[in-house]
Amino acid sequence: MGVGTSTFVIRWINFLTVLLSIAVVVFGVWLSTHHDGCRKSLTLPVLGLGGIIFLISIIGFLGALKNSAILLWVYLIMLCFVLVGILVFTVLAFIVTNNGSGHNVPGLRYKEYELKDYSSWFLKQLNNTRNWKHLKTCLVKSDDCNNLSKKYKTLKQYKSAKLTPIEAGCCRPPSE
Repeated sequence: MGVGTSTFVIRWINFLTVLLSIAVVVFGVWLSTHHDGCRKSLTLPVLGLGGIIFLISIIGFLGALKNSAILLWVYLIMLCFVLVGILVFTVLAFIVTNNGSGHNVPGLRYKEYELKDYSSWFLKQLNNTRNWKHLKTCLVKSDDCNNLSKKYKTLKQYKSAKLTPIEAGCCRPPSE
């Protein structure tokens, strides 16, 4: 593959990611216009992600278009930082939620979720009154819990159902 082919590929990939980033930014703006505290908390991360993708894509596109080694190096370094950031975020998310994958309970198709299984950092976040009030309002607004009584008419149907972690962990009292 020659130099011309690789710059052509870089241009097109970055052109497509510019379009993707514009869609992400539009989605972020849409989130910010809805007066729902649950969705609104995602506004800044979504706008930030869209902006970073846009910036990196523009730098890569211009670097490939103008055959500018400096812009391509900046593009490569920024891309590496973003990939390392994604990796760190993924590892931290795994560490925080790793032990909270649920326990099988005999006679039930769903898993039992217990707060003590999660990391101490996660528990501190839930024990923060402001965080918990916000999370509780989002759970109530989601109608996941209200729909359980409509979905499962009898206790037998409920116990044989394969519940989501939200339904099994947040919508019912613990089995102990």
